[in-house]
Amino acid sequence: MVIRLYSGLGTSVESLLVSTGVVALAEIGDKTQLLAFLLAARFKKPLPIVLGILVATIFNHGLAGALGAWITATVSPDVLRWVLGLSFIGMAIWTMIPDEIEEEETQIAQKFGVFGATLITFFLAEMGDKTQIATVAMAAHYGTALLVVIGTTLGMLIADVPAVFVGDKLANKIPMKLVHSIAAAIFALLGIATLLGAGSRFGL
Repeated sequence: MVIRLYSGLGTSVESLLVSTGVVALAEIGDKTQLLAFLLAARFKKPLPIVLGILVATIFNHGLAGALGAWITATVSPDVLRWVLGLSFIGMAIWTMIPDEIEEEETQIAQKFGVFGATLITFFLAEMGDKTQIATVAMAAHYGTALLVVIGTTLGMLIADVPAVFVGDKLANKIPMKLVHSIAAAIFALLGIATLLGAGSRFGL
């Protein structure tokens, strides 16, 4: 009983820390961070922008976490191991590809206000983005969707909130290639470990 409790606690802590760290790293230089720069420069009101980022991320990643939990419950363990393993490796490759922000994602009508503009643009920018897909994969991998969503949301805030307050001054000092390489390495290790059967300790 004690061993099972300790193992479950360890898995929970690991899912929270890994999801926070990997998303924070992957988000640096991502299009949503670029969007944070643009919104901060346009509106010059950091608090509503940060609140908009928080709400949009909770909603977006909450959906992703729910999808990950559904996948865990419906896909057979053997198939799930291969899907997740290859997905993590795919995420590693995707992380090394620079993002470009799409023009329509910055063209939100002024009538929505700063909070509304941030909420809508961030939610749309995150749809199908690498961090949303990573949330789905990690929620399915760890089987702790809530903690993964909390972790990925924290990771988004760690990367994007400084962008709102500091802007391009911070971006110019960050070694983007190195940061993305570290994030890609973590995704690759998760993929390899899953394919080798490490996921069995999470019930996969």
